[in-house]
This record gives sequence, structure tokens and C-alpha cells, in this order.
Amino acid sequence: MADITDIKAILYTEKSLSLQEEGTVVIQTSPKMTKNGLKNVLKEYFSIAPLKINSLRVNGKVKKFRGVVGKRNDYKKFYVKLPEGAKLENTEV
Repeated sequence: MADITDIKAILYTEKSLSLQEEGTVVIQTSPKMTKNGLKNVLKEYFSIAPLKINSLRVNGKVKKFRGVVGKRNDYKKFYVKLPEGAKLENTEV
């Protein structure tokens, strides 16, 4: 079952800030989060019923640091369309 701890961050990039003006928030979560799980978390903790949710799975890159090979963590990004006038707490920069 999805929980609020599966949400890692609300992304604030140039693209996500332009989407926020249109009412879409970009959320980074753990790879096990599902659309229905995120929908339930938003309803339970923020009292918001999203209009639309799109998901994107991002695989971690393999990187070298001082000759040691490592891998960044996998994660999911969700593009959440919020109802008119609804805002997640602390989403404004």
C-alpha cells in the first residue's frame, strides 16, 4: 500500500514551474508507487482529488566517481493535474 513516505520530492525545475502555472504539479516518488496509490495519498493527506495523473519511470544512471562504478536510484515522476484553485502545501517557490 502506498504511503506519504513514498513521495520523495515535489520537483521545481524550469519545466515543472511552467506546468504549475497551468495547475499541474510534478512529484518524484519511489518506483513502487502507482497512480491509484498516489491518488489515495493525495486524498488522504492533502484532501485533493486529482483530475488526471500521468506517470514516468526513470531508471538510475550508471556513473563513475574516482574509478568506482555506482548507480543512481530509480524513481517515478508523476504529473498531477489539480482541480481549479487547489494547491499542495508548500508548492510555491
